Amino acid sequence: MRTVSDRFKFVARSCKEILDKYGEREDGIYYLTTNNGMKYQTFCDMNTAGGGWTLVASVHENSIIGKCSVGDRWSSQQGNDPNLPDGDGNWSNRNTFGLVESATSDDYKNPGYYDIVAQDMSVWHVPNNFPMEHWNLAAILRYHTERSFLRLYGGNLFNLFKHFPVKYNIGSCSNRGPAVPIVYDHGDLESTRYLYGTHSRNQFDPGFITFRAINNRRAATAICSGVKPTGCNCECFCIGGGGGLVLKPTITGWNPCQVTFAAYLPPLSNPITCLSVLEKNIKMKAARN
Repeated sequence: MRTVSDRFKFVARSCKEILDKYGEREDGIYYLTTNNGMKYQTFCDMNTAGGGWTLVASVHENSIIGKCSVGDRWSSQQGNDPNLPDGDGNWSNRNTFGLVESATSDDYKNPGYYDIVAQDMSVWHVPNNFPMEHWNLAAILRYHTERSFLRLYGGNLFNLFKHFPVKYNIGSCSNRGPAVPIVYDHGDLESTRYLYGTHSRNQFDPGFITFRAINNRRAATAICSGVKPTGCNCECFCIGGGGGLVLKPTITGWNPCQVTFAAYLPPLSNPITCLSVLEKNIKMKAARN
């Protein structure tokens, strides 16, 4: 078993490149290097669906009451203000934040989010605050895409959200982005459906990842993980957003907006994995290329 310091000598843009170039098969923290020569740490999933998935981000939410407050980097830390339609804008900018080992307890985004060119994404729903070595076993759901859909949108989530801005008043409910079918690594359609509140379950079809869904008040959310909305109440089961994010009141059975997200992006022909964190129906996701 290699130590993290042993892995420092690997020179690669993604976990897939480490897998192919050095034959590494152990899940854990590795060092990657951007196109500009910046080194950073991230988590590599070296076994799911062929391995080589690179963690690029996590979205974490443990206080629905505090939505759009300090710490909500994937929506807005400036309050729920329609006059700031982009919110913090972190879905389509080069800001980075957080630490990989804290990805289940805080938001996380590394340079791989915009630097790696990927094909697909994977999502893990993991309970909050679980240590990294237990992410895989603790995950309530794990799934990935196999359609190479990111090739259509610039090869990563950074470019995808340039095509589909997460911005208040950018469009109507019918202007959502792509809904991509998923393949389950752990869990199924029914466990996805029952992850959400009773009143939410008739608002979506499970078995998809949907991007840039807009609710009936023209507020954009970034990702509907594991589901495809069939109505316009996407704020009840989708994550992230811009300014002016309109939330439903906390009604028993809706469980609104309780999600955390993590994403992995490898280079072309490499997989990207997303981690999800779950606490009181809060999820964290991951993406792959």
